[in-house]
Amino acid sequence: MSGQPLATLANWRTEPYSRWAFQHVEQLVRCVSIARAEQSQVLPTAACYSLESLQFEYAGQAWNALDALQEGATDGLLVLHRGQVVVEHYANEHSADTRHIVFSVSKSITGALAGVLVQQGLLNPDAQVSHFLPLPAGSAYLQCTVRQVLDMTVDIRFVEDYLDPLGDVARYRVAMDWNPPGLVTGDTGLLDFVASLPRAGGEHGAAFRYASPNADLLGWLLEVASGRSIPELLSEYLWQPMGAKHSCWITVDQHGASRTAGGLCCTLGDMARVGELMRLGGVANGQQVLPADWVADIFQGGDPQAWANGDMTSLFSSGRYRAQWYAPGTDSGVLCAIGIHGQWIWIDRQRDIVIAKQSSQAIPADERLDHLNLALFRALCTSISQ
Repeated sequence: MSGQPLATLANWRTEPYSRWAFQHVEQLVRCVSIARAEQSQVLPTAACYSLESLQFEYAGQAWNALDALQEGATDGLLVLHRGQVVVEHYANEHSADTRHIVFSVSKSITGALAGVLVQQGLLNPDAQVSHFLPLPAGSAYLQCTVRQVLDMTVDIRFVEDYLDPLGDVARYRVAMDWNPPGLVTGDTGLLDFVASLPRAGGEHGAAFRYASPNADLLGWLLEVASGRSIPELLSEYLWQPMGAKHSCWITVDQHGASRTAGGLCCTLGDMARVGELMRLGGVANGQQVLPADWVADIFQGGDPQAWANGDMTSLFSSGRYRAQWYAPGTDSGVLCAIGIHGQWIWIDRQRDIVIAKQSSQAIPADERLDHLNLALFRALCTSISQ
């Protein structure tokens, strides 16, 4: 990119460096490739929907869709209606062939993959995590179940503050090799760091407690249960059978541990293919790729009371969280995956719509932009389905 400021491991998630870095993560962080399908699933194009024509209201203000996309630092937006592309929008030198980091959308993709191992009898959601993993004394995971890890109801002491330079997330990022040692130092790897986190003093299963280490521990569980690496599992059981057009990257630490909580880098089209796979109950190319009962449980399961007791009711006043996916309580038939800096998969089954969004928002967790994005998605779904 001509004139691009130099991105480094120390600054790659901050402006202005992030606008380039989010599309070139493999040049900054150690990555492993996830192989694409030999024959990709075609995303047919229908009559294009005009974003310029969409007007909606948010926070008492009239918005145009294109203005909202610009406000949300959108790099790419792709909308499918009944499996056909009706919107494809790129900015910031993004393209259909660019792999963009999707941050915590990685969690949802890992949660979908977990269903394959459950179907194979390799992973029991009701089993104790300690049945599979060697855990140190004092670990928050010693007495919790796999299901509690999947649904983020583990009682764990971890503060998910992305901006604290001395906090838990800063130490976590050094462990995963996303940050160079600096104010926070340490030579432990990602999995040792995650396993060492203590309990917060509450009860497992009582409240939704968003903590990214749960999703990295889930990836470790999948590897131990299957005897396979995450890149192998994702390629064989998801990327290839769903017909991915491009290979995918996942960041790994110094020991090769995959960052399943946030390290996937994929194209916008393949991100949308994941959403379409979920919308169709795990079916792609006429084949059952994901277990139908696992996908149905993600759409219908989850504990509303745990959500109400949790720490994200400002995003969705009512809702559920199941196997690393969000189900907003106010949107019937809707499922979504959310990543910091503005990454989204929005699935509206009632209207047969899937929206994939990749962005480079300046602030990792920006509640105002989250709600602007939600208003945009709902307006798109309503308008396109009419």
